Amino acid sequence: MRSAEDYRRWERLVAGRRVQLRYVAAAAVLASLCLALVLRPPGERTVTAGLFRFSSEAEFRRWITSTGWMSSYLPRFTVMSSEALLLEAGFRASAERFSVTNVQVAGIDEPDVVKTDGINIYFSPSEQIFHIWWWIPGLRDFWDWPDYPVETRKTHIIRAYPPSDLAVRSKIDKSGDLLLVGNILVVISYDGITGFDVSNPDSPAELWNIELRDQLVAARLHEGRIYAVLQSYVSQEIQFPLIPLRSGERDLEINVTDIYHPPELIPFDTVFTAVVIDPTDGRLVRSVSFVGQSGSSVVYMSRSALYITYTYWPSPVGILHDFIKRSCADVLLPEDMLRIDKLVAYDLSDETKLRELATILEPYTDEISRRAENYFAGRMRELELTGIVKIALENFEISAHGRVPGAPLNQFSLDEHRGYLRVATTIEPNLWILPGPPSANDVYVLDSDLRIVGSVQNLGLTERIYSVRFAGDKGYVVTFRETDPFYVLDLSDPGNPRLAGELKIPGYSSYLHPITENLILGAGREDWNVKISLFDVSDPSEPAEMSKVILEEHWSEVLETHHAFLLDPDHEVFFLPAGGAGYVFSYSGGELRQVFRTEAVGVSRAVYIGDFLYLLSGKGVTVIDENSWEAVGTLEF
Repeated sequence: MRSAEDYRRWERLVAGRRVQLRYVAAAAVLASLCLALVLRPPGERTVTAGLFRFSSEAEFRRWITSTGWMSSYLPRFTVMSSEALLLEAGFRASAERFSVTNVQVAGIDEPDVVKTDGINIYFSPSEQIFHIWWWIPGLRDFWDWPDYPVETRKTHIIRAYPPSDLAVRSKIDKSGDLLLVGNILVVISYDGITGFDVSNPDSPAELWNIELRDQLVAARLHEGRIYAVLQSYVSQEIQFPLIPLRSGERDLEINVTDIYHPPELIPFDTVFTAVVIDPTDGRLVRSVSFVGQSGSSVVYMSRSALYITYTYWPSPVGILHDFIKRSCADVLLPEDMLRIDKLVAYDLSDETKLRELATILEPYTDEISRRAENYFAGRMRELELTGIVKIALENFEISAHGRVPGAPLNQFSLDEHRGYLRVATTIEPNLWILPGPPSANDVYVLDSDLRIVGSVQNLGLTERIYSVRFAGDKGYVVTFRETDPFYVLDLSDPGNPRLAGELKIPGYSSYLHPITENLILGAGREDWNVKISLFDVSDPSEPAEMSKVILEEHWSEVLETHHAFLLDPDHEVFFLPAGGAGYVFSYSGGELRQVFRTEAVGVSRAVYIGDFLYLLSGKGVTVIDENSWEAVGTLEF
C-alpha cells in the first residue's frame, strides 16, 4: 500500500510539468474556516463587505500554494473640476437625431469601433481577424505575417452630415474601440488608452495616453467618467507592486495590501482591478482590486454599481469521498475503501488525489457511474460557482460580495432592477473522473447585499443558455441543444420568481433585443443559417413567434457582439450585418420584411443621422435615404 511519502515523491516528480487546464479549473479549495484562519496572521485586518485584504506578500503566496495554483502560462479620491473641455463644443449644425451604440443599459456607453456626434462619424475599422492565429507555434512560418499585435488601420474622422458633404476630414494613427465624451475621442487599443481633442475634427490632437500593461476586460462610460476593469495574471513569481496601467503623470500601483479576497479559500489565477479614469486628462481617479478566476469573467454596470464576476470550481474530492462512502461502500473492497480514506486525509493537492482516486476506482467504473448521476444531481450546484463583487459608483468601494451556482454567459446574464440583481447561469458539473449529472439553467434574484432571495431552477435540462435579456419585471432566456426553448419569466416578486411561459421552436437565438414592451427580436441560427425571429410576449404564458426570416448567410457579427445591431424605432427598422453584407429589416405591423441589402463587402456597422443610414466597412461608407431606401452617397477610404 502506498504511503503519504510515496504520494509526495510522486508530486515532486510531476511538479515541473505544466498543469492541464482541467486541473487548473479544479484547483484545490479546502473551503473551511479553520484553514482560512490558519493562513491569516493575528492582528487587525481590513474587512469590506465580507472581503478581507491580504496582510502581506507571504500570505498572498500561501494562498496561491494552498489553492493548488502552480504556474502561470498566460502570455486617492479627489475629483478636480474639468468640465470645460467636455462642454466646449462650439456651434455645430448637427442633425436633430442620431444613433448611439447599442448598449445594455441606456445612458451607460460601451466602447465600439464607431461613434457619431450627429455631424461626424468616428470609425476605426477592425482587422483583428487577420491575426487571430498569430500565437500558434509554427503556423507563422507558413505566412509572412508581421509580429502581433500590429495596427495598420487608422481611426477615420468623417464629415457625415449632410450626406452631400461626405468626406474624410482626418485620420488618427491609432485604432481600436472608441468612446466619445463631448469633444474628447478615447481610443482603446491593444496596448493603451489614448484621449484626443477633436474639437477641430480636421486636426485632432493627442491629449493623454495610458499604457496598458495587463489585459483590459471591459470598459464603460458613465456621467463623464471611464470605468475600466483589468486583470493581472498571478504566478508564484509575481512581484509587487502590480502596475496594470502606466500613465505619464502617475502609474497605477497595486500593493498586496490593496488586494481583497473572500473569507474562504478559492482557486484564483488573477487579480482584478477596477479603475476610474478622467477622460479630460487621463487621470487615474480611484481603483479597487480583488482576486478571482480569469477566462470567464463577466462585467455588468448599472447606474449605481459595477458588478464583476469570476467563475470557479470548488474541490470535488470531498464530495466524491462522501459519494463513495454513502453510495458505494457495498461495491468497493474493504482495502480499497481504506486506501481512499487515507488518501483523502493526506496533505496533497487535489490533482494528485483525483489522479489516484481514478486509479483506485477503475475496476468499479461501470457500477459507480450508474450510481453517480442520481447522487450528484442533488449536489450539482455545489460543483460550479460564480463569485460576484459589487462596487458602488458613489465612492468606488466594494459594497457587497456574493455567489451563485453555475456560470453566466455574458453581460446580459446580469441585470439590476429595483435594487435587486438578477443572474442567469448554466450549471455544467464536471467531476473529472466520473460522469456528472446533466446540465441545468437557473435564474437567481439577489438583494442589495448579494444574498439569494429567489430563484427559478432547471430551465432546459441537458441544454445550456444561448441568450438572456431582462426587461423590467420580465426575463427572457433561450436554451438550446436540438430545439430553441424560449422562456418567459415573471420576476415581479423578487422572492418568488416564476416561469410564466415557454415556446419551443427550431434553431436558437444568440441575441435578444426588446423592440417594444411586447415584442422581442431574436437573432441566431437555424440549420446553420442566420435566423431572425420576432416574438410576441404580450401574453407571457403563451409567447409566440410572429415572424421569422432565414438568411442565406451562415454568420452575423450580431451573434458575437450586440454592438453590430442597430435599431431605428422612428422608421421601425433595424440593421444587422451578415456574411459581409448589410441588411435592413422592417418590423412594422409585427412582420419582418427586408427593405434594403447592400452588396458592399465587409459591412460591419451602421449609424443613423437624421433620416440617413450610414453603412460602414473597412473600405468605405454607403449612405441610404431611409424614406426611399435608395443609396444617396458613397465614400471610399
